[in-house]
Amino acid sequence: MAIPIVLEIVFPPSLVLVAASVLSLISLAILGVLETKEIHLKYSKFFNASSSSSSISFKVPSRVGMFLIYTPAFLVGVASFWLFPDGDFRFLLLKSAITIHFFKRILEVIFIHKYSGEMSLDTIIIILVSYFFVSLSLIYTQTFNQGRSEPSIDLKYLGIVLFLIGISGNFYHHCILSQLRTKGDKEYKIPKGGLFELVICPHYLFEILGFLGISLISQTLYSFSTTLGIAVYLMCRGYVTRKWYMSKFEDFPKEVKAVIPYVF
Repeated sequence: MAIPIVLEIVFPPSLVLVAASVLSLISLAILGVLETKEIHLKYSKFFNASSSSSSISFKVPSRVGMFLIYTPAFLVGVASFWLFPDGDFRFLLLKSAITIHFFKRILEVIFIHKYSGEMSLDTIIIILVSYFFVSLSLIYTQTFNQGRSEPSIDLKYLGIVLFLIGISGNFYHHCILSQLRTKGDKEYKIPKGGLFELVICPHYLFEILGFLGISLISQTLYSFSTTLGIAVYLMCRGYVTRKWYMSKFEDFPKEVKAVIPYVF
């Protein structure tokens, strides 16, 4: 029963794309599970978690690290307009959404976020390669569907709406986070305002919504599996983030969830 429904909302995938979809989901989910086992990607408040400083071979300022992380994925989006100038409207929307997503991230790194720590080189490489591959693979797998019949259920316009909600909500809550610190302040505080009253990581929630929007624009099995993998990772990271706040702040409100209001 489920398979016919799936085939109505995604382009029929080849065996290679099915395998790539499964691999993408599993690899991202593993990173999430590792977070819950206290094996963290070393940035932000988890820079020193489960690791002695001597085990971190090379460090860079967080702003530099984040800029390096997002730039290759953004350049993939920009290059896609030159590499794949032809294509249908769905393909144009997908290339635009991916490029806008990572361009927004770069602007936030430069103008919005206030960083106080460092990042390890291994973490930079892992996240950089992950985002680069996500950007590249989402665009490249869409080329297989050019000229093919559209799915029976067209979800790309709903995808546009969700994508815009996602990047707007993510940006808004990043702005709230940036206002928690004054210049030179390195202390963490319990965020207030917006959906921070309900969850400690609303920026993760909107990140997931943004990628869900990209999936609905693309409507491929690969895009949905990648978004599911990203959701698993961010929910796991949100879970350990909530635990961190609860351990650091005695007045942390217990009713505040991790990522999904009232649920998780």
